[in-house]
Amino acid sequence: MTDTLTDVQAKNQEHLHHQIIRHEDAIEKWFEGVRLSVDVPFYSSYDIRDFGHKITAVDANIYPAGFNNICPTDRENGGEVVKDYIEKHYGEGPKKILVLTEEHTTNAYYWNNVAALTQLIKDAGYEVKIGFPRMKSGDVMQMKSASYGDVTVNSAVIRDGKIVVEGFDPDIVISNNDFSEAYAEWGELTATLNPPRELGWYQRKKSTFFKHFNDLATEFAKIIEVDPWMFTVETELFEHFDMADDQSKSSLAEKVDAMIARLKTQYDKHGIKEAPFVFVKNNSGTYGLGVMRVGSGAEVLALNNRARTKMKAAKGGRGVDEVIIQEGVPSLVKAEGASAEPAIYLVGCQLLGGFLRTHAEKGPTDSLNSPGAVYKRLCVSDLKVSVEDNLHENIYGWIARLGMLAIGREAAEMGVVYKNYKRRTTC
Repeated sequence: MTDTLTDVQAKNQEHLHHQIIRHEDAIEKWFEGVRLSVDVPFYSSYDIRDFGHKITAVDANIYPAGFNNICPTDRENGGEVVKDYIEKHYGEGPKKILVLTEEHTTNAYYWNNVAALTQLIKDAGYEVKIGFPRMKSGDVMQMKSASYGDVTVNSAVIRDGKIVVEGFDPDIVISNNDFSEAYAEWGELTATLNPPRELGWYQRKKSTFFKHFNDLATEFAKIIEVDPWMFTVETELFEHFDMADDQSKSSLAEKVDAMIARLKTQYDKHGIKEAPFVFVKNNSGTYGLGVMRVGSGAEVLALNNRARTKMKAAKGGRGVDEVIIQEGVPSLVKAEGASAEPAIYLVGCQLLGGFLRTHAEKGPTDSLNSPGAVYKRLCVSDLKVSVEDNLHENIYGWIARLGMLAIGREAAEMGVVYKNYKRRTTC
């Protein structure tokens, strides 16, 4: 990117940062009003893109992985945040927590994540075990992590409406399984499961989340007196997606061209010289699967067999039958010369930690959530020392909080119930 764009980025960031600080009281009042109207999941994470002209969330995870990549200082302080969430919403009674993981995955980096997550919960003072769903009762497996040694995983079974492992009856079950599969037999549980199964990818839709995110981002922007376009990300649902069907491809190509034309109008209005582009994403996708970047409808029509195949399959072999067309947001953030994007993690409504996802082989318009990504330091705990001196953490932190509120509204629209959960007046 050019030096001019870098200057614009810095100028816009400074303006946003100071507007947030200047309107802090009004923001907090508005934030608490929205938060008290929704239930808040145990944790969530947000991938953020910073174009300078626009800073926004482009993905939201309700069952996040990557806890091992969070800034070490943030992890050291994380136990307090975990304990605060559990005591506020479930009281001081819970002592035992079961972490429910993805099923039978041997990905060593995923088990790094599980090890780091369970350590956070142990640091909060709870007894923790890890469970696989649907494993034979009584079985125990040793899963190899990349950096934390073996991770002991027990079979998690349903007994009298509860999720238990042998000799361990948890008070709360924290799910790190994203329920891409419905696990329909788990639909009548009395167990305290957070986040709830019903927020899983078997029925959750990105289009619903981004509708609520854009509404909230617009409200937030008006409070701090900036152009809402700086925070929103245009997102359009495309149903009946089928890359093997010429009519579906043609219709998708037309909608891609129409969005790019709208983006070009906005780029011209804001004096942006770069060419707009979009991402086509599986509407129920996870792990970066079912995502493609296109710069025109012609690129959709010209996709090769490999690209078409990539867009046909989602996690667990599920098909892709609807997608979103989403405004592409370049990332001007750099870390040691590599393109980077911030990721911010929350426990409940409190910032837990962050990192920069970097990729030396990708450019500012590419998806960075792909093999070869490297993670660099970004610590939200620095905000406890000084908000004014931590511009990026302040802006990115508020983008993540907007995402958390959007998840709350999304869950309410879906009719999702958090069992045994109590709303509290303080965050």
